[in-house]
Amino acid sequence: MKKIIKFISIVLTFVMVCGMFACTDYETGYNETPAPTSTQENVPAEKTTVHVTALKGPTGMGMAKLFKGSDNNSALNKYEKTIESDPTLVSAAVLKGNFDIAAVPTNLAATLFNKGADMQVLALNTLGVLYVLENGNTINSIEDLRGKTIYATGQASTPEYILNYILRENGIEPGKDITVEYFTEHAELVTQMVSNKVAIGMLPQPNVTTAMTKNKDLRIALDLTKEFNAVSDGKSDVVQGCIVVNKTFAKNNPEAVQNFLKDYAASVDFVNNSPEEAALHIEEYGIIPAAAIAKQAIPTCNICCITGDDMKTKLNDFLKVLFDANPKSVGGKLPTDDIYYAG
Repeated sequence: MKKIIKFISIVLTFVMVCGMFACTDYETGYNETPAPTSTQENVPAEKTTVHVTALKGPTGMGMAKLFKGSDNNSALNKYEKTIESDPTLVSAAVLKGNFDIAAVPTNLAATLFNKGADMQVLALNTLGVLYVLENGNTINSIEDLRGKTIYATGQASTPEYILNYILRENGIEPGKDITVEYFTEHAELVTQMVSNKVAIGMLPQPNVTTAMTKNKDLRIALDLTKEFNAVSDGKSDVVQGCIVVNKTFAKNNPEAVQNFLKDYAASVDFVNNSPEEAALHIEEYGIIPAAAIAKQAIPTCNICCITGDDMKTKLNDFLKVLFDANPKSVGGKLPTDDIYYAG
């Protein structure tokens, strides 16, 4: 009998000890609040949904981390994204007001504004991305293009106006001192250069990297951003891409606009400083098909986030260059200061 009582006592003691441990674990889990991770800090509980439209290529590359942040709930807003390859589709959406925020070429922003689009420029997001490629070693300066035939893309748009401005400022008249033949598609010109059917071509990134990856004999002969800066004597920079915001959306959602600028600035910083990881996101969202190409192209895409007075000065100066080259390039007239978002 004593043995039975002793056994029961041991069992009861064991049960009590286990119960104490179970209780301790439960209370710790219930009362303790996990410390927020760095990506959760300052994220609002209720987020505004922002419809963002971006183009494939450099004007959309800076969005990669922003989109990823939205998907993993670390961004300040919730972003619904549309990635387009055709600028005319983005133009139509902006004109109709079917967007909140969009990334577009700068001359297109001016043209749309002059057509009455309910939009303003929020930030500059891409500087110069144009380069002259050569299969050979005969082109080392703009003067070396004299008398040559160069193949290009972007006729009747910013690339043509930039090239013509640089040529004329160097005393080379397009159509007289140089022949410029235009392809409709970047991919077509890349194919021609890769197959050695074209020796000299002007392309934007990331098409430059694509061509050079497929044909190791190609080299960057001229950086047209540097050439533009040289002839403008520091009075203007190449500004090829910007971000526009729907005026009605901005008026009704000022905090969401400021949160977007914070998210986008952080995204641009990440893309520029972590190209390998950023390239994976760029491929994931279909902004560029291959991460390997994106990684190599990022350092020469001049992705940026420029706002405020600096944005206004740079874009005003660049649009003036385009207007002087061809008024139609900016919609027939220089836009008024109302084109700029003032916060």
